[in-house]
Amino acid sequence: MKHTVGDVARLAHVSVRTLHHYDEIGLLKPSAHSEAGYRLYTTEDLEQLQQVLFYKELGFTLEEIRELMSDPAFDRREALSTQREMIAEQALRLDALLGLIDKTLTSLGGGIQMTKEEMFEVFGDFDPAEHEDEVKERWGNTEAYKVSARRTSKYTKDDWARHKAEADDINAGIVALMDEGVPADDPRAMDAVDRHRLLIDTWFYPCSHEMHVGLAEMYIADPRFKANYEKIRTGMAQYVHDAILACAKRAAG
Repeated sequence: MKHTVGDVARLAHVSVRTLHHYDEIGLLKPSAHSEAGYRLYTTEDLEQLQQVLFYKELGFTLEEIRELMSDPAFDRREALSTQREMIAEQALRLDALLGLIDKTLTSLGGGIQMTKEEMFEVFGDFDPAEHEDEVKERWGNTEAYKVSARRTSKYTKDDWARHKAEADDINAGIVALMDEGVPADDPRAMDAVDRHRLLIDTWFYPCSHEMHVGLAEMYIADPRFKANYEKIRTGMAQYVHDAILACAKRAAG
């Protein structure tokens, strides 16, 4: 039985454009075409697509997935076993995060008192306040820092949760564009990073295109800022940087 690209898109919950892109880059080529030239996918193609989506969920780039699956030694059963181990590790981490959230909620209700170590034990070596002194030293005298400090001092837990949701949505949109192979200077990429600029403008301090370009340079020059993007998607820091510069150029006319 053969499936049309529309059928596969509905089955796998991906866009037709995504399937077209996978075909173009040689990641998932349909096994047949109709007399009119339309793509037709077999059961084996669907199995390959499932494999691709498993790898994507685990954070692999499309290039990495293509290299893995094009290897003559690639074995689907072995790949699934490896993916299961990786997902099981993630599940353990998520269980730990859920446990910490439950403990924190209990603490807020007066049930227990948490130590600082307990508050951050599942986050490894990350400490949100680690760079606070450096930020004050570098930007404490700037108007942007003062505006940001005034605004953020009034934010509640719900405010921060809303900000994170907006930021995550913007990042997810950028990753989707990257996965589709959309160039950084494409209007959609420029619109996506302009949402990022406006998020900063709304939540922290007035952020002009010129200032946004300055931030973009920092995103690739400072390893810490770069890592924040790279852990979301390999190559994302450079992509965001390039899109911001293209957006600023567009705004300047």
